[in-house]
Amino acid sequence: MEKIKIERIVCGNVNCYILSVGEKAILVDTGRQKYREKVLNSCKPYEIQLILLTHGHVDHVQNAAFLTKELHAPIGMAQADMELLKDNRNQSLQADHFLGKIVLAASLESFRRERIASFVPAIFLAEGDSLAPYGIDAEIIAVSGHTVGSIAVDVGKKYVLVGDALMNMFYPTVAMLYHDREQMLASAEKISNLGERTIYFGHGKPVNNKNWLKNRR
Repeated sequence: MEKIKIERIVCGNVNCYILSVGEKAILVDTGRQKYREKVLNSCKPYEIQLILLTHGHVDHVQNAAFLTKELHAPIGMAQADMELLKDNRNQSLQADHFLGKIVLAASLESFRRERIASFVPAIFLAEGDSLAPYGIDAEIIAVSGHTVGSIAVDVGKKYVLVGDALMNMFYPTVAMLYHDREQMLASAEKISNLGERTIYFGHGKPVNNKNWLKNRR
């Protein structure tokens, strides 16, 4: 079986990813509008089968409408985050620590200023869904907490694309911003319990999986 490749597309402080086997690929997250040509050009060598959104925040979905049209690829996300596409403020966010509160202030300002071009997902993704129909050996994991509908992608039981369920903005940690703290911690524990994996973040460089709740509760 041909090995799955993971390509990280750095779009400012946000990561998008291409999961590929040969020419068939899935794009995970889309970045902000200013990076749309970079993401599009990264996708051009592939036949993009699906645009997968880990959650509904603007920095991850702002190019979805543009890319679904350009790439002729369907969009998949969790139904619970649909309300965020109208206004990212439809789900509250909180932060515990000083750095998190700085990120929170910047995020809330971007939610106020930035808009998401309208699009309609072709598929709603949920816990246990397989991405095999799109050419990739991977499974959806529900990781609510950062947002209600946050999802992660367990790729070949070797790599996990966690969106913002975990973050590596300043250092690897649980989500610095959360809608529901207890759900966020439960999702971090769920990722820890997957065992040996490489974690690919929505923000920051990849690291090995670990006990994400150590010294947190």
